[in-house]
Amino acid sequence: MASTSETGHAKNVANFYNLTSFVTGYGSTYNPTKEALMLPQLNALYASAQTYLANVIDKNTIFNTKVNDRVAAFITLKPLATRVLSALDATDATPQTISDAKGFVRKLRGKSTSSPTPIDPNAPAPNSISTSQQSYDQQIQHFAGLISVAQSEATYNPNESDLRISSLTTILNDITAKNNEVANAYTNVSNARIERNNTLYATNTGIVEIASEVKKYIKSVFGASSPQYAQVKGIPFRVIKT
Repeated sequence: MASTSETGHAKNVANFYNLTSFVTGYGSTYNPTKEALMLPQLNALYASAQTYLANVIDKNTIFNTKVNDRVAAFITLKPLATRVLSALDATDATPQTISDAKGFVRKLRGKSTSSPTPIDPNAPAPNSISTSQQSYDQQIQHFAGLISVAQSEATYNPNESDLRISSLTTILNDITAKNNEVANAYTNVSNARIERNNTLYATNTGIVEIASEVKKYIKSVFGASSPQYAQVKGIPFRVIKT
């Protein structure tokens, strides 16, 4: 479900279209000297706003897909680590080696991650993923540490293919790649939001400020009590910070 702020951005763009529609209807009577208020420029600004608005939605969907992929990849990590520890415990490993492995497994178990419930692709990406990202980063490091301990034990050579070092390394590479994909996808969402916000809210050039100036010009041409000004004065625009 889209957040209130995301809906607000879309509403601003939709209202800007309504404003330009009225402007179009005024024909040659609408003839400002300021270039930014001219109809071709208004139409171009609306098109840009639409593009950047859609870009945020696209990047947001990709981000949530990557998050879901990561959740699916990590969901079996803790049970797998427990099995590795049990397999290592069944070798000739020293008590210290077992203790080291237990330490990494304990750290893995103690790290919470996102719910395994799939995320709605339309849900807005968070404003920050630092805490979540750090948790996954640490899990990767703990799992890598467990692999290193198992690999150091010469008698660790399980018959179960998924517990072998080669298989564990493949899993490590996969979860690392998926974790990095989430970080990259979030960067893309963040950059898309910056582009959208610049188009909508930048001083002097954003649609909110331009809309305000267009209303003032219409008021100057037709008068404060004119039906034309009544058409546009109540069209709402608001600056949204997120």
